[in-house]
Amino acid sequence: MRIHHVGIAVESLEKTLPVFELLLGRPPDSTETVEEQKVRVAVFRLGESRIELLEATSPESPVARFISKRGPGIHHVTLAVTDLQRTLDTLETQGVRLVDRKPRAGAGGESIAFLHPSSTAGVLIELLQEHGTEQLSDPQSGEKDEAGNV
Repeated sequence: MRIHHVGIAVESLEKTLPVFELLLGRPPDSTETVEEQKVRVAVFRLGESRIELLEATSPESPVARFISKRGPGIHHVTLAVTDLQRTLDTLETQGVRLVDRKPRAGAGGESIAFLHPSSTAGVLIELLQEHGTEQLSDPQSGEKDEAGNV
C-alpha cells in the first residue's frame, strides 16, 4: 500500500494552477474532466505519488459541497490497494462505513471507492486500484450502492 495522491479542492484551476506550476517548476502532467464526479482535475506526478487539484463543474459536485462547507483545501487522501473489492469487503465486515460498496471509475479510468469520513477520523479516504487490475461493476446492471452510484 502507498499514498497514491492527495486531492485538493480548489475554487478555480485557472487561478490555482499558476501557483502549483511555480512551486513544482512545471505544468500539470494531465488535465481531464470526470463527468461522473462533476470535476475537472489537474494532475501533477511527484515520484510515485500525485497531487490532484479538483475544480467543481457543477454546484451538485461533492467538491462544490465541500468548498461551500469548508472552503478550498485538502479534500481527500488516496491509498493504492492491490484488490479494491476485497479491501472494501474486509473493511465493511469490520464495521468501517463505506461511501461505495463497489468500485467505480475515477480520474484516468482507475477503479476507486470512498470510505466515509465518520469512520476515518474525519478524513475522506479514497481507495484506488490502478488500471488493468480490476473489473468494475457493470453499469448496465443497474445495481446501485448506498450513495446511489451505479
